[in-house]
Amino acid sequence: MKKVSAVVILFLTFIVLFGPACRKAEVLADDELNEWLSGGVQTIFDESAGAFSAIFPFISESNEAIHELGDAAFEETFVSAPAPVNPGLGPVFNNVSCSSCHIADGRGRAPLSSSELLTSMLIRVSIPGADIHGGPNPVPGFGAQLQQRAIVGMMPEASVSVSYNEQTFSFADGQNYSLHHPSYQLSNPYISLPGNVMISPRVAPPVFGLGLLEAIDENDILLAADENDANGDGISGKANYVWNVLEQKNTLGRFGWKANNPTVLQQTAGAYSEDMGITSYLFPVETSFGQSQYDNRNDEVEIPDTLLRAVSFYIQTLAVPARRDADVASVKLGKLLFQEAQCSSCHTPKMKTAVNVAFPEVSGQTIFPYSDLLLHDMGAALADNRPDFLANGNEWRTPPLWGIGLTNKVNGHNNYLHDGRARSLLEAIMWHGGEAEGSKNKFASFSRSERDALIRFLESL
Repeated sequence: MKKVSAVVILFLTFIVLFGPACRKAEVLADDELNEWLSGGVQTIFDESAGAFSAIFPFISESNEAIHELGDAAFEETFVSAPAPVNPGLGPVFNNVSCSSCHIADGRGRAPLSSSELLTSMLIRVSIPGADIHGGPNPVPGFGAQLQQRAIVGMMPEASVSVSYNEQTFSFADGQNYSLHHPSYQLSNPYISLPGNVMISPRVAPPVFGLGLLEAIDENDILLAADENDANGDGISGKANYVWNVLEQKNTLGRFGWKANNPTVLQQTAGAYSEDMGITSYLFPVETSFGQSQYDNRNDEVEIPDTLLRAVSFYIQTLAVPARRDADVASVKLGKLLFQEAQCSSCHTPKMKTAVNVAFPEVSGQTIFPYSDLLLHDMGAALADNRPDFLANGNEWRTPPLWGIGLTNKVNGHNNYLHDGRARSLLEAIMWHGGEAEGSKNKFASFSRSERDALIRFLESL
């Protein structure tokens, strides 16, 4: 975790309090100065490899202590029981710590070839139908997520490998680009997999800024929903309502690739449970329960409530990196082209968090996440053909774009989309389909310099 300097705090305070009085009228009209502050006052000016791991610059001393406790726990490695420290791993699992998937609090990467193991990526599985809450129907003997690792003496649920089929295309002006389509193979299952199993590969998403997204009022999110495309613009936008374990009812989903988690706390507890086999008060039953290799050794809750909440709070209080080069001519042009291509119809630039007297650090902030947090049909090419609550097999939540230009600096790669198949922002755009087909075609019709400008704009976010 990186602490913010006093100079940065003074600069942020000056911008928030005095910026509007200092700006020129033409800048005022477009929010250009405010838009440097992607996370409102909780924006960090950091372009280093630690850009996604900074604490909120404005936070109370007591909340900072909780953040620090959660930070340490986020890094902790679990081992199999019995052990004096961090026992309870498995018996089947995907990884050994939160930070092993969310490296530097950033974006995971798909394997580059069939010989590489999954390290920051997982495979969701289900069979046709739904569970009692309307969610994915678990695979008997496997559950809803495939665990490809196991403690000593146990068998992984299955092995996973990925291969790619490369295709080359050209824009009308002659510029070439290529797309590689992933294919997943499940092998060596500890018991037979049913023939109708559905899979959904998903890389670990960045975790910074989630506290601000959680603070957006539900009604503001629903304002953009247009499931039946009543306005005829070709963009629907659909809310996902998912099972909220704490409230024991379906509530708005806003986290995860399919918006299949309602809160940061539940997403955190779910990751401990599914990814590491660590039980909590939200998910007290081992994921291997009912399997032939269920170890029956460690039924007690393995992560205390206070520590689980501290990890969740750590994630909620990760700052958002500031925009870069927003005043550069090519970036400004790219922003206009982004709007012209109607990319902003789903990647909504600006939102505001609700007033929250209990959590003033996230209260009443104008933020620029470039997401509407809704589900959209992205076409057959990106479909996983696996429903997830109200999300069908073609639908994905609009991922926030803030910080995307720092992915390579923080995580050492430029892989994007839910399964990491895109190896550049250009490829990510050209994979778009469904509701985004028109935007993709508009991007393709731009000149090469215009396409470069739009990419340059994305890199500034």
